[in-house]
Amino acid sequence: MQIGILGSFEVRTDDGAHADVPGARLRALLIALALEPGHVVPKATLVDWIWGEHPPADAANALQRLVSRLRKALPEGSVEGQTDGYQLTVDPDAVDAVRFERLVGQAGADGNPRRVQRLREALALWRGAAMQDVGLQESAAFDAAVTRLERLRLTAMEDRFDAEISLGHGAELVTELTDLVAAHPVRERLVAALMRALVAAGRETEALRVYQR
Repeated sequence: MQIGILGSFEVRTDDGAHADVPGARLRALLIALALEPGHVVPKATLVDWIWGEHPPADAANALQRLVSRLRKALPEGSVEGQTDGYQLTVDPDAVDAVRFERLVGQAGADGNPRRVQRLREALALWRGAAMQDVGLQESAAFDAAVTRLERLRLTAMEDRFDAEISLGHGAELVTELTDLVAAHPVRERLVAALMRALVAAGRETEALRVYQR
C-alpha cells in the first residue's frame, strides 16, 4: 500500500488500485497513523488530532467507529488495535512524508553531489501543498503537522540550492529562485541563494538590487 499526503491525498493498494478513503476525519485518522508507521498512536492523540478542542461526548466509541470504517477501506490487516491505541502496518517508505523526512535526514550526512541527489529525490515526492484536500477543521495538531512539513520542505529546498550553487550550478537556478523568493520574501537563505545564483550568471547589478531590497 502507498499513502500520499504531500499534495493531493491518495491511497493505492499493492496492485495499483485506488483505495477510497472518504471524509476529512477518516483521512485525518489515516494520516495520523501513517505519520507513525509501525508504531502505536495513543487513542487520546488520535482524538485530539481528529476533533481538536471539540471532541464528541463519547470520544472512545466515536474513534472506534472511525477505525472500523478505515479498516473496511484499506487492505485487510492494515490497522491493528492495541490496548492503548492503534497502529498502521505499512512500510515507512510507503508513506511519502515519512520517506521525505528519511531522505532529508540522510542528505544531511552526505557530501556533494550525493547530497544534491538525495534532496532532489526527497523534494520530487511533493505534488502540491501538504494534505491540501483533506479539509479537516479546527484541529491544532493537524495544522501543526502541515506547518511542520511545509517548513521542512522549504529548508530542504534551501539546502539543495546551497549544495547546487557550491557545485557551480548557480546560473541554472536563477528563474526557480526568483519565483521562490517572490513567494517567500523573508526567507533569508533563499534570498542569499538568489544573490549567489545571479552573481554566478554574471548579473551582479541585479544581485545588488536583491541585497538592497
